[in-house]
Amino acid sequence: MSAYRTKIDEQGSASVRFELYQFARKSHALGGPVHVPGPAQNGTAAVVHLHPPHGATARQVRIVLAGGAALLEPGALQYAHGRLQVDVQKNAGAGGFLKRTITSAGSGESAFATRYSGQGEVWTEATAKHFILASMDGPGDALILDDGAFYACDANIELSTHVHRSVQGILSGNGLMQPKLTGRGAFVVEAPVPVDEIEVVELDGQDELIVDGDLMLMFSAGLQVELRPLVRGLRNAMRSGEGLVYVFRGHGTVWLTPTVRLG
Repeated sequence: MSAYRTKIDEQGSASVRFELYQFARKSHALGGPVHVPGPAQNGTAAVVHLHPPHGATARQVRIVLAGGAALLEPGALQYAHGRLQVDVQKNAGAGGFLKRTITSAGSGESAFATRYSGQGEVWTEATAKHFILASMDGPGDALILDDGAFYACDANIELSTHVHRSVQGILSGNGLMQPKLTGRGAFVVEAPVPVDEIEVVELDGQDELIVDGDLMLMFSAGLQVELRPLVRGLRNAMRSGEGLVYVFRGHGTVWLTPTVRLG
């Protein structure tokens, strides 16, 4: 393995392991003016804008298979090495041509995932985005992810589609359908902010949590979830300046990205 990559996290089992690597590349950009010795055509010194090299950090996921299988978001593969079998798996709840079309249109997720099994390793595309590596104990554990957040998981986890049954769900900014993970195993979530900027809110069944939809990364599937305007009534909703919000009740966990709009 090349030395320019540094492993910063890992999660998994003896048969399927996800590893997160980080590396920095030097890049150059135009900066302050530097006067170059020697006259230009008009008799003045030539000026060149230079900037010292600066690091550009990127991340990459490695999936190590030792007899197990993993699901990967389509299009994420960079290269794979070993004795591997590759198949296309239809996500649970995405049956039929029309329903698959609605799934793809109403969500950033594909109706399919690429399944890798056997002995070997799979490297994903390098990206400036961030990742969360975690695991579920199962079999009753389940998480609902933000639209576009699913990246990879152990194939023992069921990857399905959570359907919002209301018009508010369609207009929430998170799509008509969202990916759902159920069962036991490790998984990888793509996040718009670094891991240390993610806020975890635990609900104890007494309080409720109101969240702008853009900030929600994932939540426990057992929570009661309502998508609605912040205040009731069209006129009041317009005056509040807020769009549709998530309202969570019950026992469970919600992961938020408060710094997502800072760029």
